[in-house]
Amino acid sequence: MKSLPLLSLIIFLPWLGALVLALLPRLSDNVSRWLSLAFSLSTLALGLVALSGFERYLGLQFTEQHAWIPSLNVTYHLGLDGMSLLLVLLTGIVGPTALLASWREKRDVRLFGLLFLLLQGAALGVFLALDFFPWFVFWELSLVPAFFLIKLWGGEGASRAAYQFVVYTMAGSVFMLAGFAALYAATGTLDFVSLAALQADGTLANELGGMWGTVIFAGVLLGLAVKVPLFPFHTWLPAAYAEAPTGASMFLTGVMSKMGVYGFLRILWPIFPAQLHAWSTPLLVLALGGVVLGAFAALRQTDLKRMIAYSSINHLSYCLLALFAVASTWYANTSPAATAAAFSGILLQVFNHGLSASALFCTLGILESRHGGKRGLNDFGGVRTAMPIFAGLCGVALFSSLGLPGLNGFVGEFLIFRGVFGLVPWAAVVATLGLLATALFLLTFWQKVFHGPQGDRVKTFTDVSGLELVTLVPVVILMFALGIFPQLLTGLINPLITSWAASLP
Repeated sequence: MKSLPLLSLIIFLPWLGALVLALLPRLSDNVSRWLSLAFSLSTLALGLVALSGFERYLGLQFTEQHAWIPSLNVTYHLGLDGMSLLLVLLTGIVGPTALLASWREKRDVRLFGLLFLLLQGAALGVFLALDFFPWFVFWELSLVPAFFLIKLWGGEGASRAAYQFVVYTMAGSVFMLAGFAALYAATGTLDFVSLAALQADGTLANELGGMWGTVIFAGVLLGLAVKVPLFPFHTWLPAAYAEAPTGASMFLTGVMSKMGVYGFLRILWPIFPAQLHAWSTPLLVLALGGVVLGAFAALRQTDLKRMIAYSSINHLSYCLLALFAVASTWYANTSPAATAAAFSGILLQVFNHGLSASALFCTLGILESRHGGKRGLNDFGGVRTAMPIFAGLCGVALFSSLGLPGLNGFVGEFLIFRGVFGLVPWAAVVATLGLLATALFLLTFWQKVFHGPQGDRVKTFTDVSGLELVTLVPVVILMFALGIFPQLLTGLINPLITSWAASLP
């Protein structure tokens, strides 16, 4: 589909904003804030342009492909399908919302905006690149601004958390890079579409005979597993999310954590389905570890940011649980309806978790600012009386995360469980323990923070400001809209789900 370079604009406009901030060092803090917000909003604006011209039955659209390193057969290849479009729109919502939540940041405002725009552009590159070389460049570039956002604007343990985040992610990336280097040596291409075609016609299996296919798959799997993260590669996440400043925490959980799930769906599923099938049982066990142990770990936390961080592990593990359940039936798909439900649930969960988790980190930032930096579960009490509007907004985000019917979080979780029950019933039964623990820790959060005796400091809390309303209200409205009308999203992804299901032998 020939068009203007819309996808390149989506990626590079945030980077253009970062360049403007870098070249104009004497900007006032307010001008820096507005410039950062304007360039961040470009993603949402261009995402809506892409949505208006998106033909749901045409597969990859707005494609751009140019030779980059001909001697290595590396191309600058971009493309957009329903999954990519969902993630571009999610980034376009979470990015500006995170900047609004950071509006009162007073330290190095220009540098904060510059790093944030670099991070946003890199994440968009991951969602749109279709050749491993540029995809990996975007993947690695996202680490640099994230590292500095955590280290320079984070809490007391920020330096350790930032280094741990980078070391874990780069270690996984080394294995992934080695895997793709071997894949290139065998096939002569790094293009995801070409590799998927080679897998479909059996050529890839012939080229990667014996154990080499499994070794390469393991390397790519490890790199993606650290990013999601898949249990037990999750230990970097709670500290990184808890120590990061509010805006960075919102983007880390709302967008960056989706890069790993996206990699599973864009790379592992179409290129290594046989290996996923062979490894499906141990992978299901690991995903269940994230679902159940992530929720019970959240139940044990007294730091509210660490609680929501562990909640993210729990919620994203549902996505991997559904994918591995589908992979377990790759040779004998006994329930096409369950397969379609599982795939639909994964994509809806990715989008809806991004909204609810980022909103929760935003509300925690508001609480922390009111209480002089404190965010312990027992530091509050009676907040509902002092801040009734805030309590309502936070309550919607909490119950969305809980999966309350009528809110956006319900639909994805329901479809995931519908799919997993139809494919691997025992895994769905075990996963319900995670649902129980999720209800316990979120309701504990609600009870201890918003009810009970009101402390002297809480009595002085002021309700949400106009800026905080502008930050939270649009996201809360979306939670209701997508909970009542999930077809707003399913209409974009149903053709993609059909093609994935059709790829099963």
